[in-house]
Amino acid sequence: MTPINVLSSILLFTGGVFFLAGTLGLLRFPDVYTRLHALTKADNVGLGLVVAGLAVQAQSWFIVGKLLLIWAFVMLASATTSHLIARRALQRGIKPWKR
Repeated sequence: MTPINVLSSILLFTGGVFFLAGTLGLLRFPDVYTRLHALTKADNVGLGLVVAGLAVQAQSWFIVGKLLLIWAFVMLASATTSHLIARRALQRGIKPWKR
């Protein structure tokens, strides 16, 4: 394997680990707010690492630009959706978890 393939594999694998961590946070955390935090943070970082792994293998700068644009749109959509879900949970009277 070439160094580029190794770097790409490491980035893709690490991105998958972050996706897995976000999924575990979604399943394990006690309330909607901590679940949203775990899911959005881990998924944004995971997608960033996957995009970086794909960008290393890209054939042109145009493809790298498209990958970065996709990542930016997903981050914007993720932040917006999480904000709307959290705001609606507060409006419905769902209290944040306390020990």
